[in-house]
Amino acid sequence: MTAVGEARVALVTGGSGGVGAAICESLAEAGCRVAVADIDEVGAERVAARVGGLGVRLDVTSPDSVAAAVERLRAELGIPGVCVNCAGWDELKPFLDTDEEFTRRVLDLNLMGPMRVVRATLPGMIEMSWGRVVAIASDAGRVGSSMEAVYSGAKGGLIAFTKTIAREMARHGITANTVCPGPTDTPLLAGMLGEGTASARVLDAMVKAVPMRRLGRPEDIGPAVAFLASEQAGYITGQTLSVSGGLTMV
Repeated sequence: MTAVGEARVALVTGGSGGVGAAICESLAEAGCRVAVADIDEVGAERVAARVGGLGVRLDVTSPDSVAAAVERLRAELGIPGVCVNCAGWDELKPFLDTDEEFTRRVLDLNLMGPMRVVRATLPGMIEMSWGRVVAIASDAGRVGSSMEAVYSGAKGGLIAFTKTIAREMARHGITANTVCPGPTDTPLLAGMLGEGTASARVLDAMVKAVPMRRLGRPEDIGPAVAFLASEQAGYITGQTLSVSGGLTMV
């Protein structure tokens, strides 16, 4: 893996989770100074210690929390040139079983949260005339997903938002791209599926739908993000990359 750059500073939201932690590791290996940002501050500090970075508490649903985290990051590591929006959440529910409260929560975490973080980090990238925005969306946002109507809508919105940032920021030397994992073996997925025979059947169906006949792993996602954050990817912007074992081919 080629280095991202001379001591580039990277902010990763949801950095203590399975996919987020793997992204932090890949960025650290590529030469970044990584800020592991998560509402779980203990988890963030644990991952930060592993990658030699900084653990930062950040709640993407709070503009004040986002602003404070970015301010701390600038003071302790420097201006973030890489922004990876990985924080997210969902529950499997038929659309007609969802309500306003659930809808607001899913949109706040998966769509408005990344918007807040990008809004807070873009000025520094413009100042440097260099930046990499990478959104972690989902194949659900590209082709839909049963039992995930609101989540699919949020991730589809995130893809469109990131493309628009790519258009607006290109003249500043800033790229913006999206990585879409397919079903990935993480604690979040396990929590969504729950336990029991029915859950095992759903999991088995997921695996069989993937041409590579396995779920994704967090370590499958990290290198894709590190590439899009690299100097070598400077002419790639507004793109959406599925990392899903061939589940989605669009």
